[in-house]
Amino acid sequence: MNKSFFGKTLALSAVLASVAGAGWMLANPAPAEAKPVLEVYKSPSCGCCGEWVKHMQDNGFSVKIHDTGNSQIRTQMGISPKYGSCHTAVIDGYAVEGHPPASEVKRLLAERPDAVGIAVPAMPIGSPGMDGEAYGGRKDPYDVLLLGKNGTHSVYQSYP
Repeated sequence: MNKSFFGKTLALSAVLASVAGAGWMLANPAPAEAKPVLEVYKSPSCGCCGEWVKHMQDNGFSVKIHDTGNSQIRTQMGISPKYGSCHTAVIDGYAVEGHPPASEVKRLLAERPDAVGIAVPAMPIGSPGMDGEAYGGRKDPYDVLLLGKNGTHSVYQSYP
């Protein structure tokens, strides 16, 4: 066998192996990075919590619901009762208390501040989950608070 034939055969084998590898990679793409799951702790009978969960799902969040109430997880996450609301969520190490818009949760995850999380204390009308037909289009102003690890807060975003 001459060297030229052997060299061409070897080169052709390398090309075919490369093409086959590329084909396999196209048919079996690398798995996408998993998004963190928003775990929501709420009362099983709370309607506004369910509406907030729907808002979060509609905005791309994967949600796992725990119908166990939220007092224990609120304490566990270090949220003072003065920032409390009807449900508490946990995502990627952060607490999300009450009814903040999905955009603020996305911002929290993108900015990654050194904080406990964010909160919308009480249940302001017009916030996500508190904005259905029953409220007749009413929108009360509210603040999304950034909760510091030292128990303080700052305004993260205001909604008129």
